[in-house]
Amino acid sequence: MHPKALLDECSALIEQVFKFDHPTDAVVARHFRENRSLGPRERATLSDTVYAILRERLKFEWLARSGTGSKWRRLAILGFPGDRDFLKSALTDAEKTWWDHCLAVNDADLMAQHRHNLPDWLASALREQVGDEFDALVASLNQPAALDLRVNVLKKKREVVLAELRQAGLACEATPYSPLGIRLQGKPSLTKLPAFVQGDVEVQDEGSQLLALLLDAKRGEMVVDFCAGAGGKTLAIGAAMRNSGRLYAFDTSGHRLDALKPRLARSGLSNVHPVAIAHERDDRIKRLAGKIDRVLVDAPCSGLGTLRRSPDLKWRQTPQTVAAQAELQQAILHSAARLLKPDGRLVYATCSLLRAENEAVCEAFALAHPEFEEVPVSALLDALHVPQAAALCSGERGRWLRLWPHRHATDGFFAAVWRKKP
Repeated sequence: MHPKALLDECSALIEQVFKFDHPTDAVVARHFRENRSLGPRERATLSDTVYAILRERLKFEWLARSGTGSKWRRLAILGFPGDRDFLKSALTDAEKTWWDHCLAVNDADLMAQHRHNLPDWLASALREQVGDEFDALVASLNQPAALDLRVNVLKKKREVVLAELRQAGLACEATPYSPLGIRLQGKPSLTKLPAFVQGDVEVQDEGSQLLALLLDAKRGEMVVDFCAGAGGKTLAIGAAMRNSGRLYAFDTSGHRLDALKPRLARSGLSNVHPVAIAHERDDRIKRLAGKIDRVLVDAPCSGLGTLRRSPDLKWRQTPQTVAAQAELQQAILHSAARLLKPDGRLVYATCSLLRAENEAVCEAFALAHPEFEEVPVSALLDALHVPQAAALCSGERGRWLRLWPHRHATDGFFAAVWRKKP
């Protein structure tokens, strides 16, 4: 595609994304479906441009003020990846001069908000939690995430899969914490990779793998993944159960559960039972009360721990949406707790960085449910032979799992664990 046409295409897509009425990945996917003539290189350029702008929105919008013409075109120029000469061939003389001035701006001379590129309420909340580590956290959130895989232990061992991937020409290494993880360099296509097609691996962030490990599901047990979504953790739990027992995958979205079906087929699991529910008080849940050994509540949340992958979330979430999520999280946790047998394990998890969705929810649950006792996560990780378990946790005696992108190179995750008293 000619540089001018590609820049115009970027501008049009950015304008659609910045309405923020749908998740960015959905908007980009729709644009590609409606413009099937776009080749792989054009698609990659469009996607990379959009996500670069979302990551550094405040900085780019400030720089764009000094230019002329369409705001969307100016943003597209600032976020455009790759060869500078290619881009300059699409610019007017005035745009070239303006762009050169923008490139000369030193980040150290920018105002704080133009460096961290977060809404004020979120910057304040994160700074309060991490203090002097704030700049390091922001830098990590503004970088694309690595691509992690989880090895399906029903089929192969990690060492075998690592060797096969390297033989296929992929640069990869074992993840430092999860005993099931492999981290790839770059963003290779997996759709035709034998290990992926055969179900030997699934895409799953290392932090998400640790959440499934914490449940520590055993052979023959009755287990519930309460908010299963597309089933990444469900598949990990089913493999840990060695395809035995019964694993219910609950979710309020039948569409998300449909996305689990092809993954289930690849995985070789037959102990997973997807169930679409209306809400957390659904009668199908009530019928299982007191019968379940282990429950994972990977609760719906703001998703602000996944900003490396979904930078649009920082512009789509507000203090009000976070407060509403926290109310829903407490309701879901309360309903999920009813499922457990005496001595059963309950794991609450989010991919949020915010205390309001994490520690605050857990503290409220503990006050309302004296029949549950908290189990320190650090001790559980040690028992699972997870390296540096204490460094992955926060609170007294390592109460909670607390993963931070700048410390652990994972998405931001939180987890707490309780045991139902006999």
